[in-house]
Amino acid sequence: MSLAAPASTGTAAPARPPRRRGGSGRHRAWIPLLFISPWLVGFLVFMAYPVVYTGYLSLTDYDVINDPTFLGLDNYRELVSDEKVMLALRNTFVYTLMSVPAQLVFSLVLALLLQRAGRAAGFFRTAFFLPKMTPPVAVGVLLLMLLNGQSGLLNELLGWFGINGPNWTTDPDWVKPGLVVTSLWTVGSSVIILLAALQQVPDELLDAARVDGASWWRRLWHVVLPIISPTIYFIVVVDTIASLQSFTEAYTAFFGAGNTTYSNDAALFYAIYLFQQAFEFLHMGYASAMAVLLFAIVMVVTAVQVMLSRRYVHYTGGAR
Repeated sequence: MSLAAPASTGTAAPARPPRRRGGSGRHRAWIPLLFISPWLVGFLVFMAYPVVYTGYLSLTDYDVINDPTFLGLDNYRELVSDEKVMLALRNTFVYTLMSVPAQLVFSLVLALLLQRAGRAAGFFRTAFFLPKMTPPVAVGVLLLMLLNGQSGLLNELLGWFGINGPNWTTDPDWVKPGLVVTSLWTVGSSVIILLAALQQVPDELLDAARVDGASWWRRLWHVVLPIISPTIYFIVVVDTIASLQSFTEAYTAFFGAGNTTYSNDAALFYAIYLFQQAFEFLHMGYASAMAVLLFAIVMVVTAVQVMLSRRYVHYTGGAR
């Protein structure tokens, strides 16, 4: 009797799934964290921990030498009654309201001119950015040389046009405008960023506006500025935060090396008074409370700018 092969049922045995390599998905999820771990460690050690510890010190009396003594909210109550805190805040806000628009307008004008530079654009980009590399301490010394009321270069230039220049460094009414003029020295990075944004404006839109008879100013106001508004918004936020923390140039010019020749109160910014409390008077707990207040102010101002951006900043494609 012959053995016949069993008839095929038409169904094949299920294929075994391929064996995964490299471990399970849960183990692979740790791989990205491994790559960003240096940043995470740096953030926790140099950012998160100092912020939390500053918040703790703001509730204490600490002079760096002795152990902190818990005070509760006493430092914050003293902030409200400290006249110099109010003076420093007022100086800082006035300077910010003056410097941010001035830097933005000056940067935009330079970027528009640089857009027309042609082959020389590379040279001028470098020339505009190089002052940004100047150490802030040197800029503070340069301020005294350029804005000296008697022999400063700026007043000499104004004298050529019959204008009697003010005492930039001694007249309290002109100290902050002088600092604003000095801040224009380092707008190179904003110029480069705005230039990159201007180069992304579609030529078709500008040609269509030109065909419709729009002047250069109307093309700038109604076409160019709305398109580059996200870049303008970014620069305004960054410059505002930097202005609220202004320190080096004003401190070098008006407070460094026991300087008593020039007006100090008009240049007393919040960061300078914070530095004095922390490292000159060793009131580290009080200075920590000032730092917490400055952090809160920056957060509130930035939040207001974010809310305003929803109305005035236009993103391509209708994204908001």
